[in-house]
Amino acid sequence: MPIKQLTLSLGLPFGLGSLGGTWEPSDEERRAAWEMYVELITRVSVQELAAGEGSLREALTSLYQLFGTTREILRAHGPAVATRKGGSDLSFGILAVTVLNSALRPMLTKWHPELAHYESTRAADVSPVEHERRWERADELRRDLNELRAVLRKYADYLGEVADVPSLLDAPTAGADAGRR
Repeated sequence: MPIKQLTLSLGLPFGLGSLGGTWEPSDEERRAAWEMYVELITRVSVQELAAGEGSLREALTSLYQLFGTTREILRAHGPAVATRKGGSDLSFGILAVTVLNSALRPMLTKWHPELAHYESTRAADVSPVEHERRWERADELRRDLNELRAVLRKYADYLGEVADVPSLLDAPTAGADAGRR
């Protein structure tokens, strides 16, 4: 049975405070929450990017794409998902816009130009990934990505709860499950 009211507290990264309160989600907000949940859990944004793994540029690009995706979800579901219901302090719209403007935007504003500047120094005979791995600030960016990841993971957990689905973040893969039989 879907939850009627959720009390949440979402700490924002980089010492930017927190967002908290109660949320009484409507059916439309549950559908929007499911769409956003799927977007978050299928991106590197909620998976750890360990040293030497993946691409920092791809991680930042994936985070940037959440702006467009969130806007699409908000437009598709209309003003009803931005309106507080009953005694709620929050709505899907409030949460979504706060995560964009107070978590993702500071991260991207800081790191996108820093990485772009460094990328502009790459020699033609060095691959982009190898060049990234040589960057003296790569570990610092990875730490910030992991701090943001913790916030996005908690946000995803709340969205999954509102959408009334079990966590798919830590679900075993088919290969891992098959090995237990």
